[in-house]
Amino acid sequence: MKKALLLATLIGPVVVMAQNNNAPSSYDPHDIKITGYLQTQFQKAQSPGITSFSGGDFSKNSDNRFMIRRGRLKIDRVDTYSSIVFQIDATQDGVQLMDAFIQLRHPDQKGLSLTAGLFNRPFGYSIVYSSGYRDFPERARVFQTLMPRERDLGGMVSYHPGGKMKFLNLDLALVNGSGHSAKDYDSKKDLIGNLGFKFDSLADKRLQLGFGGSFYKGSVRNDTKTYYTAISNGYTVHTSDDNEGKAIGRNYYGANLQIELDNSFGKSSFKTEYVAGDQPGVAGGADIKGPYASRSFTTQPATDLYQRKFNGYYLWLTQEIAKTGVTALLAYDVYDPNTKASGMTIGMPDNFTADGDVKFSTLGYGVAYQISNRLKLTVYNEHVTNEKTSLKNFSDDLKDNVFTTRLLYRW
Repeated sequence: MKKALLLATLIGPVVVMAQNNNAPSSYDPHDIKITGYLQTQFQKAQSPGITSFSGGDFSKNSDNRFMIRRGRLKIDRVDTYSSIVFQIDATQDGVQLMDAFIQLRHPDQKGLSLTAGLFNRPFGYSIVYSSGYRDFPERARVFQTLMPRERDLGGMVSYHPGGKMKFLNLDLALVNGSGHSAKDYDSKKDLIGNLGFKFDSLADKRLQLGFGGSFYKGSVRNDTKTYYTAISNGYTVHTSDDNEGKAIGRNYYGANLQIELDNSFGKSSFKTEYVAGDQPGVAGGADIKGPYASRSFTTQPATDLYQRKFNGYYLWLTQEIAKTGVTALLAYDVYDPNTKASGMTIGMPDNFTADGDVKFSTLGYGVAYQISNRLKLTVYNEHVTNEKTSLKNFSDDLKDNVFTTRLLYRW
């Protein structure tokens, strides 16, 4: 028992650091260190060829698949004044760069750091939290839509003090806005800010409480003479020669909360995050599927932009089952790409609404079994529901539920 407690004390700071993607494995000076994780899984969809936010769309004639969801290899090095992080993701789709950044820190001001390169956008809670430690298989649909692949290129100033102020986290980043795998397609940059608080020693160290707020201030370049803004039950059309090259606002505001309680039955946690704002997108339809019509762009959008008022949130509940190593999982998330229109008004003649305005919700439930410190099995089902509209493609609920069995190994 004493050995177990000692081990937990030693690896605790490393685990906490590893959960944040915008940090090396440890800030203790060290030569090259290699860490990573592999997620291999089997999935069964309710019908072939569905659009899915659970690891990507299914092929046209397939309703089940084996796949490597993530294959991460992370290399980092830390010295007195600087650190470097380099991470790749290798799956059946190929090898992609995930992280590549340099951090500068002064020994006398360890809480203050400057990050430059490719890193996770410092927005809210779930974006920067590593998928190798997250209880649930995927991030909520709203965050996969607003910030696909989570990363962007730019610079960031962070203040994470220790001592009596260790509860405070502050980040301010300036990024391209075009995402992790693309060069910027216009001259404007996006600003991201995050303020977080975490208290981990409440109620005799049995209660952990975290909360915070974030903002995203940016824009998307319009490449045509026309764009649309949302009004009640439809859109207003703006057409002018001056609209070509116009910056259409991309602005988000978010709040998050995490509560974790150690009790006699096992650790219980509740996590939630809400985000709302303005998101430029396209109409959706034959060329771009509705669920992707409001996804943030990596290249210059070629068609008219639709500026939508959106909101979304998730609720995550987990409960450890005594000392069995089993954790029960329950989640619910909602993404409404257009809060100005809903139901049968979507698709009505002459209001310009389309596939990209449909609201989705997902109920997820399952169990995770921690087989060892490195190995975890997750069995999870997602029941996806879309609102019924006047659109032919969304006149009823789509058959797009997904069942996942995943095995994770972390080193």
